Amino acid sequence: MPLVTLAPLVAIEDLPKLLAPEARLLGLDLGTKTIGMALSDVTRSVATPYRTLRRTKFTGDAKAIAAATAENGVGALVIGLPINLDGSEGPRAQSTRAFARNLAPLIEVPILLWDERLSTAAVERHLIEAGASRKRRAEVIDRMAAAYILQGAIDRLRRLGTPI
Repeated sequence: MPLVTLAPLVAIEDLPKLLAPEARLLGLDLGTKTIGMALSDVTRSVATPYRTLRRTKFTGDAKAIAAATAENGVGALVIGLPINLDGSEGPRAQSTRAFARNLAPLIEVPILLWDERLSTAAVERHLIEAGASRKRRAEVIDRMAAAYILQGAIDRLRRLGTPI
């Protein structure tokens, strides 16, 4: 994969002006064993679970994310940042920031870090209420958590009132 110009880490308020019309957003939920992925529609209204990527080494993960970005017309990444309930950042948040910093030079789209507090717990609770088996929950939880994270960012963009 060739190195390209550094993709910036951006604030949510700056994201709309960086997006091309009909560019999708790709949401990522970084886990230790998997990366959940979700895509927005081209109007950036709805997040949909996309796929779950089994983690390998960083280079392989980055190539898979870059390929998904290119294949789906993605204009920005939204990566869930696991902030503690008290607002502090622990080791998982530091690891996510490092992942984003290392990924930025390998992709051409901006990266938004989005607070993902309790996203996986909320999705798991929803799946349990829907009667999903433990096996089924394990199969879908990561990409559904990514969709939950991405939908939160989409909803915030809409509330900002800036055309997205």
